[in-house]
Amino acid sequence: MSDQVHPPFGNFPAVRVALDACDDLAAPVADALKNWDATEAARSVLYVDTDPEKADTAVFCEAYEAPLELSANCVVVAAKRGGEVTLAACLVLATTRLDVNNAVRKHLGARKASFAPMDTAVEETGMEYGGITAIGLPAGWPLLIDEAVAAAPHVLIGSGRRRGKLILPGWALAQLPGAEVLPGLAG
Repeated sequence: MSDQVHPPFGNFPAVRVALDACDDLAAPVADALKNWDATEAARSVLYVDTDPEKADTAVFCEAYEAPLELSANCVVVAAKRGGEVTLAACLVLATTRLDVNNAVRKHLGARKASFAPMDTAVEETGMEYGGITAIGLPAGWPLLIDEAVAAAPHVLIGSGRRRGKLILPGWALAQLPGAEVLPGLAG
């Protein structure tokens, strides 16, 4: 294998196969990649090293010439029914809005759904705010993926930290534990 790894888009100072960059990832993300039973999917993930001050999606895309329409945001949602709260993650393209009040709430069978508080999202995932990602989520969490994300040839997502991002094919995301691809999750 060549030492040079080329991303499908963007202009990044350093690009590596994510499995070779586990020390640069949040621990839950690195563990999930190493133990992912979909080995072809795990090997398809690239890590791009970037400035943590440029982690916010719009700033990142401009700074690294990454297309906004191929960037996906992972949103942690708290769904409530009775006295019980279910946490779930939703992955939608950055150019769309997550339909929390209808699609997410109904799919999770909740009376109310909202964005989880930042402290809860960080504590429960073991990831940094602004870097929370679909890879390495707590066991048992639903991972709802908008069908446009799963259909994308490649998608840019967080790395679990504000420093660095991951690029992988949309089909690989659909193979993550707990993943469900849903139409109409975002609009």
